Amino acid sequence: MVEQITSTQNQRVKLTKTLQTKARARRGERKMVLEGHRLIGDALSRNRRPLFAFYSESNEGTPLLNQLRAAGTELLPASDDVVKYVSDTENTSGLVGVFTIPMPELPNNPLRMLVLDAVREPGNMGTILRTAGAAGVELVILSPGCVDPYNPKVLRSGMGAHFRVPIVEASWQEIATFCESTQIFVATGDAEERYTSVDWTQPWTLIIGNEAHGVSDNARALGGIPVAIPMAESTESLNAAGATAVILFEAVRQRSIS
Repeated sequence: MVEQITSTQNQRVKLTKTLQTKARARRGERKMVLEGHRLIGDALSRNRRPLFAFYSESNEGTPLLNQLRAAGTELLPASDDVVKYVSDTENTSGLVGVFTIPMPELPNNPLRMLVLDAVREPGNMGTILRTAGAAGVELVILSPGCVDPYNPKVLRSGMGAHFRVPIVEASWQEIATFCESTQIFVATGDAEERYTSVDWTQPWTLIIGNEAHGVSDNARALGGIPVAIPMAESTESLNAAGATAVILFEAVRQRSIS
């Protein structure tokens, strides 16, 4: 029987804590941390198992723990204090797993792409990724200046999207190459063209800008068509996640009737 880990000086514990808090470590190690039965279970259902996982005594005998054991995951029993230490949440479920960051399988000639232009807020990023997966986006491209997509808050709000839609980080020169066979649309608040008046059944790339500053000069330089979401005069603009959802599901609607 594996001895329970009770010290925060354990090497696996220290690595996990570092992965939770430092983007540079996640990039260097190519590892990320998922927490909770839902996220870890979703990853397992997509043939992604943790390299190792900490679990509290209350998780012993649960179906997911048995599935992880059957899948060959190294399971590490840990005290409640240790599990809380490696967790990024206020109320941990007692299950924390370290995964290899998935290498994106890039589609050939994707028809529906989403570019995030320096989106910085982790909750926005995760929600956008989740929406992109639900709306059939085939590739999400992150420009320089975006928040780390494997930030724990992004992973939580993404609800498994990281295993459903390919995500790549790219320079603006690389983004231009990705988009060259598609019509580019740029979401802005001051555009004359409404998002409902354009053809979303053709191959397209949608660019969503930074929460505070909108789309960058680099994004505008790609020569895309600016599109806007009309709103009541007294209403402030939607946040990045809200605007993305509105536009992407207009594209879904158009595909469904074409």
